Amino acid sequence: MGKIVAEVTENINQQEALPEPKVKKSRNGAWFGVVILLIVIGLAGAGFLLLQQLRDKQQDLGGELSKDSQQVLELTKQISGYQNQLVAIQNQLTSLSSEVGSKESNFEAKLNELSALHTERLENTSGRINESILRIQRQLGKTRGDWLVADAEYLLSVANRRLHLMGDVGTTIEALIAADQRLRESGDTAGFKVRGQIAKEIAAVQKVQLADVVGIYSTLEMLEEDVAKLNVFLPYAGKGLSRDDSAAKVQPLAENDISAKLDNALVAIEGIVTIRRLDNPVTSIITPEQKDFIVEQLRTKLVIVKLALVQQDDALYQASIKDVLQWLQSNFTKNTAYKQFVLELERLKAIQIRSNFPDISQSLKMLRNIAKLRLETDKALQQPDAQAE
Repeated sequence: MGKIVAEVTENINQQEALPEPKVKKSRNGAWFGVVILLIVIGLAGAGFLLLQQLRDKQQDLGGELSKDSQQVLELTKQISGYQNQLVAIQNQLTSLSSEVGSKESNFEAKLNELSALHTERLENTSGRINESILRIQRQLGKTRGDWLVADAEYLLSVANRRLHLMGDVGTTIEALIAADQRLRESGDTAGFKVRGQIAKEIAAVQKVQLADVVGIYSTLEMLEEDVAKLNVFLPYAGKGLSRDDSAAKVQPLAENDISAKLDNALVAIEGIVTIRRLDNPVTSIITPEQKDFIVEQLRTKLVIVKLALVQQDDALYQASIKDVLQWLQSNFTKNTAYKQFVLELERLKAIQIRSNFPDISQSLKMLRNIAKLRLETDKALQQPDAQAE
């Protein structure tokens, strides 16, 4: 558009520079030139306006392009940030997936372990249930004779435990008699040998001599009371006559009785000084508290003897009496009360509170092998029949 305007302007200038023709123009030609000039001026103004608009648009386009470029940069930054976030999210998803996989594997391992454990327990339980069912079936299939034989076996085991663990001779004899009655009621021919062995064991148990535990305990109680009569041989503060004894020995004085005065003086001296003969050498003088401790220690040792007697522990019983005798010999005066005390202890020491009980397990062993006895009995019964034929 700018080129067209420039050409029109150049043509106009050339026409003005040419010499006017001598021929006289007509009025119509003048008007035509004016119109053309106006057209050219209009075209030039329109071109200028168009040029201005084009420049404005170019500027607007440049600003928009700069804004768009900035927006593109911002968008690029945002996209890069989003890409980084996506990468971080992908890393987190990867770590989570690996963690979930490890937990899943651990959970599967635990499930397998629990399932194996439960399977093993179920198998054990089912095995025990099957054994119980078989046992119940065997018991239901037993006859009354079998039940009586089983009851006799239980009574024989009770007799063995009561005799050797508790030393209860009375209960042992009763259990053996009850077992013999069960075998007699069963009518089993194989039980004849067992009953013969039970009779021997009853006779052996009846020969056992039991110690008189109640009498020994009463004797120990009496000795515990007699401890106060014993004297500790070591000297201690507080020995001597009391004021009442001294006053009883003092006789009333006459006015001129010199012999009575001398007797009272001797009695007073006896209350102060006591001369005693000791079998053991005196090494030190003890306090009243030590003397009380020696006496109480003797009582404690006697209590231990009583506990051993109640528990029927023969070894502890003998060792405790020996300890009491040693304590007496080391700490007490060997007077008449001492000798009687020692004689009683020696008598108790000679008693054996736990007898050597006989072995009564042979009948139980025979009864547990009742099937073998039945075979032997059947063979013994078949031989006479074969000889008779």
